[in-house]
Amino acid sequence: QVQLVESGGGLVQPGGSLRLSCAASGSIANFYKMAWYRQAPGKQRELVASITIGGSLNYADSVKGRFTTSRDNAKNMLYLQMNRLKPEDTAVYYCYADVLAVDYWGQGTQVTVSS
Repeated sequence: QVQLVESGGGLVQPGGSLRLSCAASGSIANFYKMAWYRQAPGKQRELVASITIGGSLNYADSVKGRFTTSRDNAKNMLYLQMNRLKPEDTAVYYCYADVLAVDYWGQGTQVTVSS
């Protein structure tokens, strides 16, 4: 059983930055894919960014050039650096892992972008 715990959410003004972290209970070196998803009120959960075991990256068009995801296999951590935040980035952000074709999710962390 894999546990994922997000941290780093909060309230930030438009144009600001936040760094989300996701701590995994096991060794992520063998996790095929890790990702960040988000869900805004009244909307479906959507992919924000993903990174595979080989380091391939994928970003939603809405965050390209502003968000960067990375993984630290030695620390079993996944990160999401979010810059130039916009009000439309407001959502609950979830950490995700694909481990041997089984999906694991964190509990989510709230990000609110507002002045």
